[in-house]
Amino acid sequence: MQHVFIVGSKGIPSSYGGYETFVDKLTEYHQGNPELKYHVACKARENGEFEYHGARCFKVKVPDVGPAQAIWYDVAALARCVRYIRENHVEHPVVYVLACRIGPFCAHFEHQIHKLGGKLYVNPDGHEWMRAKWSAPVRRYWKWSESLMARHCDLLVCDSKNIEKFIHEEYGDVPTTFIAYGAETL
Repeated sequence: MQHVFIVGSKGIPSSYGGYETFVDKLTEYHQGNPELKYHVACKARENGEFEYHGARCFKVKVPDVGPAQAIWYDVAALARCVRYIRENHVEHPVVYVLACRIGPFCAHFEHQIHKLGGKLYVNPDGHEWMRAKWSAPVRRYWKWSESLMARHCDLLVCDSKNIEKFIHEEYGDVPTTFIAYGAETL
């Protein structure tokens, strides 16, 4: 069985945005597949677990530390993934991180995941470091974090051909793949 750990969305069921909708639909479409097990981190006010669409959803308690909550959440969720993989002897896990918030910690987790026989995949999202909503220091952090994550993962999964092109222009010969998430129309 292939175990896939997803970190970086706020969790499922989706109620926030694109990553949450992606994870919700991914688990919905694959529920009942005996060859695939999803483990989804969910930002919460308390720790715990529940099942949704056949996925094991694990709540990660995040303290109110202001804008650093997202970084805290991703690091805590990755630590929980590594511990679960180790304690349950999960063979060949894939850990899929959505967004490039935790670059300074990525090499550490890449090493731990590889030591356990796993792979680390990253979705670099868009050009978060270019968004005007962030202050100049935050934009510099986003850019630096993205560069570290591009260097310390096994695969960058790009949901835009332009993002994939940018990744290669900016970071050279890093492994990427393009997967269009698509959308349902009514």
